[in-house]
Amino acid sequence: MRISLFGPSLLALSLAACNVSFSTESNSSAAEPQAAAPTGEARWTEETAKQLRDAIAARAAHGLDRMPFDTGGSGVDAAALNRAALAYAGALARGATDPTKLHEVYTVPRPDPDLEQGLRGALAAGDVRGWLEGLAPQDASYKKLSAAYLALRREPDRGAPVVPPPPEPLKPGATDPRVPLIARQLVASDYLAAEQARGDRYTPAMAVAVKRLQADYGIKPDGVIGADALAILNLDDADRARAIAVAMERLRWLERTPAETRIDVNIAAARLSYWKDGQIADSRKAVVGEPGNETPQLGSPIFRLVANPTWTVPKSIAAEEIAPKGAGYLRANNMAWEDGWIVQQPGPKNSLGLVKFDMQNEHAIYLHDTPAKPLFNEVERHRSHGCVRVEDALGFAEMLARDGGVTDQWHQARATAEETFVKLPRQIPVRLLYHTVLFDEVGEPVVRNDPYGWNEPVAAALGFQGRAGVAVQARHVDVGP
Repeated sequence: MRISLFGPSLLALSLAACNVSFSTESNSSAAEPQAAAPTGEARWTEETAKQLRDAIAARAAHGLDRMPFDTGGSGVDAAALNRAALAYAGALARGATDPTKLHEVYTVPRPDPDLEQGLRGALAAGDVRGWLEGLAPQDASYKKLSAAYLALRREPDRGAPVVPPPPEPLKPGATDPRVPLIARQLVASDYLAAEQARGDRYTPAMAVAVKRLQADYGIKPDGVIGADALAILNLDDADRARAIAVAMERLRWLERTPAETRIDVNIAAARLSYWKDGQIADSRKAVVGEPGNETPQLGSPIFRLVANPTWTVPKSIAAEEIAPKGAGYLRANNMAWEDGWIVQQPGPKNSLGLVKFDMQNEHAIYLHDTPAKPLFNEVERHRSHGCVRVEDALGFAEMLARDGGVTDQWHQARATAEETFVKLPRQIPVRLLYHTVLFDEVGEPVVRNDPYGWNEPVAAALGFQGRAGVAVQARHVDVGP
């Protein structure tokens, strides 16, 4: 198993119901440097100026080596040093880029330290180095990413692909020295079990894995490895360094001390982690928004469980995907028109399943059950209209009810067979995050695909050149949110 690195009225919430579509284009470059800050009695000295310049010179440890931080030459120019110190401190403390400008929606809580006060204190103590070193994330994941980035940077622009292009397509049954490298990336992407990645023969198990990958990316699923499949599997060192630099930037966007009890969903990997008292208590698969209906990066709490939910179908889904199917479809799926809306009544066919995890946000995004259980067996699980479907959602709801001390209320609500609400005594913060670098079983970073292309604007703002990625193909598998 791999783990991630890492309002409005209730009526409005139900009507919007997860039919979302967000732009992935950047509308901002790096965060603007702050103006020179007054330093009160503290003054720059040659020593503190040297500490700042040395720290900036070592900024590759944070994947920021492609960004300039001008200290005004070799002298002690207080205004230039203040600007550089605050800009670099801001990059370490809360990110060199602003996610609210790089993404159409971003509401995950961010750090907001008083950098001017921090700089004054550092100058007064003569320890700019120590102040800067304490601003970036201090956790083991960030440090591993930093070490991996520096190791890749020591061999810059090597450029050789992981798998050299074959002179002709590689077919199942063939023996080829490239097979172990192909198998390694299939394992990293969860298409192939580690025990099946042995030897240099292109086995039937590997061919099945390649066919699933091809289907997910809109390639003819014939198991033949040609240029299209290699474009997905191949990552050179420059690609890996770029992805790791973005991963560090995304971690810098996050609060250093998140709630000890919370739910984190990694949208990129379609996985959910439940943290309780600072430890991962549960991890399970999720189904998230398909390209074009991306699940946004939100910070939003679960405030109640909904047993036997109804589903008020968003107008767009109703008009495009349900109404054309006619009255027979509505009857068969327990749907009916109510005041101009299609409403699906509770039951096993309800697109929200048997439980909804109600969240407070203006985008009407929430977690829920689903009758489409086979989707959890897929590797590529970006298949919804934007909301998050939870594997074994009833089991997860039971866990939250138990931990919240409302198990009896929850059981009674379920037994009604009607839509019933159970308020949680304590809201559970939820963070919908996007991380394409995970850690394998031995703690090494593994670079995965960027299903929404959301790494692109971040990488560009950090000074990296673009990469022609291969997009996941949207596939409408059902009408659910």
